[in-house]
Amino acid sequence: MTQTTPLAEAAGLPLWRRPQTLLFLMAAAMPVAFATWSALLNNFVIEVADFDGSDIGWLHTVREIPGFLAIGVIFVIRFVREQALAALSLLLLGVATAVTAWFPTLGGIMVITLLSSIGFHYYETVNQSLQLQWFDKAEAPKKLGLMLSVGSAATLVAYGLIVVLWDPLGLTYNIVYMAAGGFTALVAIFVLFAYPQFEAPNPQLKKFVLRRRYWLFYLLQFMAGARRQIFVVFAGFMMVERFGYDVHQVTGLFLITLLCNMLFAPLIGRAVARFGERRALLFEYAGLVTVFTLYGGIYFFGWGVAVAATLYVVDNLLFAMALALKTYFQKIASPGDIAPTAAVAFTINHIAAVFLPAGLGYLWLVSPAAVFVMAACMAAGSFGVALLIPRHPEPGRETVIARFNAAAPAE
Repeated sequence: MTQTTPLAEAAGLPLWRRPQTLLFLMAAAMPVAFATWSALLNNFVIEVADFDGSDIGWLHTVREIPGFLAIGVIFVIRFVREQALAALSLLLLGVATAVTAWFPTLGGIMVITLLSSIGFHYYETVNQSLQLQWFDKAEAPKKLGLMLSVGSAATLVAYGLIVVLWDPLGLTYNIVYMAAGGFTALVAIFVLFAYPQFEAPNPQLKKFVLRRRYWLFYLLQFMAGARRQIFVVFAGFMMVERFGYDVHQVTGLFLITLLCNMLFAPLIGRAVARFGERRALLFEYAGLVTVFTLYGGIYFFGWGVAVAATLYVVDNLLFAMALALKTYFQKIASPGDIAPTAAVAFTINHIAAVFLPAGLGYLWLVSPAAVFVMAACMAAGSFGVALLIPRHPEPGRETVIARFNAAAPAE
């Protein structure tokens, strides 16, 4: 674990010990715990803890607090290498997921959710930084798309086992959480000790970084975080509350989503590389306006479960295009800014997440349709803001209006 290898020399290592293999291995391990937790959550809290819309809103508010505090990564990486921190965070996520069913009360679920969320958000923050440092700009969109596909494939296996074995083996929440969390924890221990510590060529600043020229990236991160919370918290909850989905039905819907992600995520990465970040994000946001508007229509017009399930799958595919926001930042960032800005961006992304789920939980009790209409408005705002992204972003050309402040054109 203490061996250090410059990134330029990593090509001489066996394939399984190279940095990109490490990233792909962690990309497969993380969603097994997190996605299994998510798939069972709505049924678990309704059947075991008798949650209502307000309770689920508060739970997700608690879950997002570590995301809001992800800026603390800047302090932690002064003492712990980013690669080691990623593995330790993955270990915490796995262990906390494994014991979730041991605490079947509102208070217990919130505490264990907070711990697993610390692991998830710190892992995601550092992992995003490592991806942008270890992938060059030309290959980043394609590699990020492949990583999404690998994560979907690993989760597909886990969900498939749940769907096939839940009823025949009489599986319980405890068994499934223990298996999924335990797998992620074991992988985390393996990567912590099996890989050398890779040294990127550009040392990262280990202090708070907030640059004016990144303002568009910050704004898009804030809007994406607010919009994403509505889907994460309420789309799955709707399938259980309104349409009475059982565990195997919720997981089956997730399986369909994962199959689509496996097929289309690499294509999305190639599309971003070919057409650019602006076009990709504009397509995503226009699609999300449509999807969220139709979600609201389920309550206005009484559309059935088939419409809701289709929208859920399309929604997930559109969110996969958010990798374009990562590569947009990679193109405009100074090399040493990647790690601290990843932490700042995660905090910005979660500003709304701290209060929005709880507040919208109360609105959900009055009008679920209004929650989705609000999300559609947020997506429309994101579309307008994304028009400011240049066709070819780079330092000095962060926005289309940068040409008024610099000699080089913005597009």
